[in-house]
Amino acid sequence: MFATVLLLNGFQRPLTYKIPEELEGKIGVGALIKVPLKTSQHLAYVVQIDSNFYSDFNVREILGLQQFPDDIKYAEFIEKISKFYFVPSLHFYQRIRGFFADKKTPAVAKAVAGRQDAPLCHPELDSGSIQTIVPHNVQLTDEQQLVVDYLKPFVKNPDYKPTLIHGVTGSGKTEVYSNLIQECINNNKSVLLLLPEVSLSLQFERIFQKKLPNSKVIGFHSASKPADRRALWNGLLKNEPALIIGVHMPIMLPVNNLGLIIIDEEHEHGFLEKKHPRLNSKEIAIWRASIYKIPILLGSATPSLSSLHNVQTKGWKLFNITKRFAGSFPEIKKVILKSQKDQRRSNFWVSRELETAIRDCLSRKEQAIIYLNRRGYSFFVQCKDCGHVFQCSNCSVSLTLHSHYGQETLRCHYCDFQKPLPAACPDCKSDQKNFLKKGVGTQQAVKIFQELFPTAIIARADLDTTSQKRSWYQTVEDFEQGKIDILIGTQTITKGYHFPRVTLVGVLWADLNLHMPIYNAAETSIQQLIQVAGRAGRGQLPSTVIIQMMKDHKIFNYLNEIDYLKFCEDEAVLRKEICYPPFGRLVQIEIKNNSDIQLDRDANSIADILNKINDSQDLKIQILGPAQPVISKIQNVEIRQIFLKSQTFSSIHKLLSQIDLDQFDSRVFIVSSQ
Repeated sequence: MFATVLLLNGFQRPLTYKIPEELEGKIGVGALIKVPLKTSQHLAYVVQIDSNFYSDFNVREILGLQQFPDDIKYAEFIEKISKFYFVPSLHFYQRIRGFFADKKTPAVAKAVAGRQDAPLCHPELDSGSIQTIVPHNVQLTDEQQLVVDYLKPFVKNPDYKPTLIHGVTGSGKTEVYSNLIQECINNNKSVLLLLPEVSLSLQFERIFQKKLPNSKVIGFHSASKPADRRALWNGLLKNEPALIIGVHMPIMLPVNNLGLIIIDEEHEHGFLEKKHPRLNSKEIAIWRASIYKIPILLGSATPSLSSLHNVQTKGWKLFNITKRFAGSFPEIKKVILKSQKDQRRSNFWVSRELETAIRDCLSRKEQAIIYLNRRGYSFFVQCKDCGHVFQCSNCSVSLTLHSHYGQETLRCHYCDFQKPLPAACPDCKSDQKNFLKKGVGTQQAVKIFQELFPTAIIARADLDTTSQKRSWYQTVEDFEQGKIDILIGTQTITKGYHFPRVTLVGVLWADLNLHMPIYNAAETSIQQLIQVAGRAGRGQLPSTVIIQMMKDHKIFNYLNEIDYLKFCEDEAVLRKEICYPPFGRLVQIEIKNNSDIQLDRDANSIADILNKINDSQDLKIQILGPAQPVISKIQNVEIRQIFLKSQTFSSIHKLLSQIDLDQFDSRVFIVSSQ
């Protein structure tokens, strides 16, 4: 017997090896094995078994089976992902190998290494015994207890039970998670906890290491150290119960004793991977729970329309937690900035209401959060004499102005191209003093508030600051301890954090993203606003949220958390009329090439082929494009998009399965919507 294999090290050509007699019957398609190649050993994936292979050369023997967690449903799970995303199964096994390869410690992990308050991994427990978790003294509310009581039986006697928690901000969803995790580990089962950001994963590791002191709590993400990853793999081989926390990587692990999957902040788009293949970890997690016949729990203060639709159409169980675990809901106030343009105020971006509220807040020694979903100093810089806008030379976007210690720099947020702000316009040679700095970013907001409140301690939280993990942890710690008066940030501060001293939240430009050319702009905007508003009122003091906007919009009628479901009902009516998700499937084909001429040629060819198949087989798919996306070039790579819209994904999959996407010179990728 012979096996045709592909090496997991990226070597593309298939190789054939003889199966030793003692391994016959034990090796099949999909098995991971060890094979010799020249003078070294390599991991390989079996793609074919052949009893009649002939070669003029001596065929070497397989060395043995690769030790792999005994997850009997893993191959079926990988096969489903492979077919859905049109990616070979081998890719995912190579990815697993890459997860655990010895690499230099990631910069993120280095930044937190040695900090006792932010460990990446709980010390390994004695693998010979399962220790009962010491219960923590938190009395669940009746609403929380209902969720726990419903799911506990399905932990002991596994069954696929997709469950959604709509829990208002501060309602204590983490306590529900903790009780169910405790139940799983006490039954010798592991739990996967998915969160939309690495920073949140690190925070939840700290939380659960304190809540579950006798259990194995492991972070598995881009910040994990190689030693921690090896410890995790060894635990998987031994079927040790553990809580595994991360963003994308945990859902791809082979876990034989998997008992529960939890997805927190389930509405977030952080579960869609940025690199191709653009896997949606939330969607994959739901498939996995279905295949493994285990419960899955999704939680959010602003659940997605897709999950609420599943409650209505697929029998998902919905629990509403309407009361805060502590504190009370803030008072919401709306301010239209344009209506005050003729009235005196210190700065255009700070209304009189917000300025007064901050002064009162500071006088009471309380804290404030200012939210603005744009980093940098200004969105773009324009010469007012000739109209020139400074653009990135590599990407089809304008450069954002950043200011650091008095040095003004133009920077691209896609490829990180940077250059000093020129002294003169490159087109008309007009002096720099004639440049218009349009819009406002977090950097400029910090300067504005420092000028308005010179005695206040102000910090910034956006991608520029939170990527420096050590500094960011110190900022969070200082804010928690009341050492910072005002925290100004982007959506980084809208989720997961608990700051009891915050009694005021101000939103500088609430309608900023409402008119983006995406079908769910209203949904994502209101989710962000409710999440950031939820940072206020988590203690015993009364609190206020001031929402500033350029122009009023219907979503601002639903900013009270209790009204969120009413917004979803109204939004669903609009989506249904035009067959957008969740009432239809929207799949994006992304085509990339350095040459725009070749790119357009390939994009048009793909569209023509798709249209011919669609028409000849009457698949009733709406094909849109090809077209340039809003950002049509990133790092000198040109981009085109084609969208496929249909009531079912099965028709789209049937269409895509009939076209060879590798036949084109351009790179072609499939991205599925939620």
